[in-house]
Amino acid sequence: MAKTEPSMDAWLAEARASEQASKCGMFLIHNGVVRETAKAQVREGQDMPEVAQVEFSYDAEGLEAAVAEALTWEGVYYVRAWLNEGVLDVGDTIMYVLIGADIRPRCIDALQRLVGHIKNDLVVEKEIYA
Repeated sequence: MAKTEPSMDAWLAEARASEQASKCGMFLIHNGVVRETAKAQVREGQDMPEVAQVEFSYDAEGLEAAVAEALTWEGVYYVRAWLNEGVLDVGDTIMYVLIGADIRPRCIDALQRLVGHIKNDLVVEKEIYA
């Protein structure tokens, strides 16, 4: 069963109230969502049926380690991540990742790097077709 989603307003308020907030010139949020277009169609151009649901799970310890590692990257001062789990419908949130960094290029790069690591190494997704 899918988990209850966190509030991004609350996350940003907490981030801006954190001890490290004064070092952050930018906060970025990634909101990954289940889409109806299959991965193989989007990435490889294969003709695929529409996705109805996704079975989603992740390595919780690996996620905790990835967040801790991201906090060691140059210019990154705030990191938070939440991943859903279970059978998710099209439109359901897969994940939220929040990064706070000193300057825009570092914030963008850190978000891309962390989300890439999560998606490539820490999650298991199985598309269920309509």
